[in-house]
Amino acid sequence: MTFSLTSTSFTPGGAIPRTYTADGRDISPSLAWESPPVGTQSFALICDDPDAPMGTWVHWVIWNVPSPARGLNEAVQHIKTLADGSAQGKNDFGRIGYGGPSPPAGKPHRYFFHLYAVKEKLGLPAGASRGELERAMQGRVLATAELFGTYKR
Repeated sequence: MTFSLTSTSFTPGGAIPRTYTADGRDISPSLAWESPPVGTQSFALICDDPDAPMGTWVHWVIWNVPSPARGLNEAVQHIKTLADGSAQGKNDFGRIGYGGPSPPAGKPHRYFFHLYAVKEKLGLPAGASRGELERAMQGRVLATAELFGTYKR
């Protein structure tokens, strides 16, 4: 089996339900993964919209998800550090945690969830940006998995 990312909230490439968007409850969808590579010590996740009018828009950054974890529950709290030690950063809305799809009216946008199996816990403080997370992960990523959904207004 290969490292993979799925969701019970939406099908791969399918529409993201309104509940998980700024038009609904604006909560994070449930995510699940399996078969991380040997040596994985933590997971990191970045959710972004490459179709945003002003360039790729970051909706969520979370890292140091413990290696035994095989997913994230729906509605992850909007706090810097979760009870399990996972750290969340600032999204492009300027808030900590998940910020759901909020595209302008028109064509559907794609929302990518990029999961990283990391060979160590990262010494990055909670509240960091996507760029800071990506720099901290350089040379430390064992494998990646990806899932995307769409949303339009």
